[in-house]
Amino acid sequence: MSEEEERDFEERDFEEQLRELLSEDAYTIRPSPVPYPQIRRQGVVERRRRVAVAGAVLVTLAAVPVGAFAVGGGGTGTADTATTPTASASAPPTPTPSPTPSGPAGPATAGQLRDGITLEQAAVGLDKCLAYDRDRVAHGGIASTDLGKADEYRIILALNSTGDSNSPGDGMFVVAVKEKPKQTRLICNIKDGETSGLNTSVGGDRQPDSPPVLADINGGKLYQQSFMDKGHWKLPFGWGFIGTVVPTVSKVTVSYGGVSSEAVLDHGWFVASGTLTEQVTRNPHIKGYDQGGKLIYDSDEDKSYQQVQ
Repeated sequence: MSEEEERDFEERDFEEQLRELLSEDAYTIRPSPVPYPQIRRQGVVERRRRVAVAGAVLVTLAAVPVGAFAVGGGGTGTADTATTPTASASAPPTPTPSPTPSGPAGPATAGQLRDGITLEQAAVGLDKCLAYDRDRVAHGGIASTDLGKADEYRIILALNSTGDSNSPGDGMFVVAVKEKPKQTRLICNIKDGETSGLNTSVGGDRQPDSPPVLADINGGKLYQQSFMDKGHWKLPFGWGFIGTVVPTVSKVTVSYGGVSSEAVLDHGWFVASGTLTEQVTRNPHIKGYDQGGKLIYDSDEDKSYQQVQ
């Protein structure tokens, strides 16, 4: 073999040996492939474990009562256990006040509501009287000053009325007054649940020269029976009497049919009532006194007062 051939043989032999070595040690020279499926399984397991732990913590927090922690005013407040108060099952609920019904004010004394008439009944009567006046004006009756609403008034007298030849049938009188916008007084007669008659005075009867005690100009409707029945009144007869007084008057007495009694002073009005058991021919006798007990008015000396019926 020539030298050149020997050199070629050696080179091929080296190459074959090298390829053999590379073939035999290929695994050790080339890095192992990444075990991706195994790593993915481990990752899934780890995430599930963390989710399970976090869920357990949330369940624990949710089990704590809402009122168990208080946050302090500073930035590093501490947690304190709070006790939630238990409401008493036996405590009754607070009652709701009932609304006060609207309507007229009542009189100064219970005695001004006579014959068992209640304030509610008198108030209903007043409502009927005011409705009667509105209806009368609406249907062409005599126009009058608006009498207003019932809750603007104060009832100062209510008593049974006795029928006579001029106005047959018994019923009920209601006397009510108000001071604003003008002094107003009404006397209303109600029979069988309907208004039978209405007398009103708007603006007041008192004049600058009026006496300290002034009898109502239409008060006779309450203490007289019809002129047609003069001398033949129905007895016993329940009567009433009203008028105004000035502030210096502290006492008023009224005598009628031989019986004298002290009138009630009710917000600038005097109110008297009683029962006649005999026929009379003279109107009530009135006297007024000041705070010292001095007589400052006597109807017998009042030339403007009608003494005889």
